[in-house]
Amino acid sequence: MTRTPLGADKADMAAVQGIVRAAGTSFYRGMRVLPADRRLAMYGIYAFCRIVDDIADDEGSLDGKLRALAGWRDTIAALYQGRTSDPVTRVLALAIPRFQLRSEDFIAIIDGMQSDAETVIVAPTMAELDLYCDRVASAVGRLSVRAFGDSSAAADRVAFNLGRALQLTNILRDIHEDSERGRIYLPREYLNDAGVTADPASIVTDRALPAVCNRLAALAHGYFRDAFAAMESCDRSAMKPARLMGATYDSILSAVERRGWERLSERVSLPKWKKLWLACRYGLF
Repeated sequence: MTRTPLGADKADMAAVQGIVRAAGTSFYRGMRVLPADRRLAMYGIYAFCRIVDDIADDEGSLDGKLRALAGWRDTIAALYQGRTSDPVTRVLALAIPRFQLRSEDFIAIIDGMQSDAETVIVAPTMAELDLYCDRVASAVGRLSVRAFGDSSAAADRVAFNLGRALQLTNILRDIHEDSERGRIYLPREYLNDAGVTADPASIVTDRALPAVCNRLAALAHGYFRDAFAAMESCDRSAMKPARLMGATYDSILSAVERRGWERLSERVSLPKWKKLWLACRYGLF
């Protein structure tokens, strides 16, 4: 019989791949550049993230969300004791020992989803924002770099910096959308220093807001630089997906800056030619 990636059951593979495809992102096709075992591990990680993120975003009651997230904490604990319950956990059970995936990173992601579920985030302190970025982005990065093929301390530094850079880019890109949901992810200290009130209803028209955005963009650029510097100490082949992701989001951040901070309702994305050029430049084709 032909060996399947990670030795996984074909039905489990199909189920996990279906979750990733149904998300409608470019992730499914982007990860196809990885060797089969690493690709399936990434699909399993993404499927887990998708499931807990959907729980947090569900329109159901807070109690229901907290119960569901608590259930996933129990599921992760059981997984590391050798017990599985569905296709996602069965795929992860194969990936965990193969790529040294750590339970605390899965739990950190759940903690981040719980923050979004139980709190309407409005002007967090810098410490709160940094913890949020670590949970919802850098923790995913720590799992990902291992699946990519590098579990070194330098790879963890890549995850630390790149996760924060990506999440800050998302925050700057989505200010208008977040304000319509009653949320502000810009740090309280930056708002106070610029004299911007933490009011979702008026923040997008505050004339002092550009100073806040430029300051946060500079912080994000610093994280990008540190991430790329850390990659130089990593396995070059393993870092290809991270390098592409960093280059793509760095380009998005630059595009957001070029658009400026007065037309926040204008959505920013990269043209297809730019994505293709980046993929070619960073050796994914």
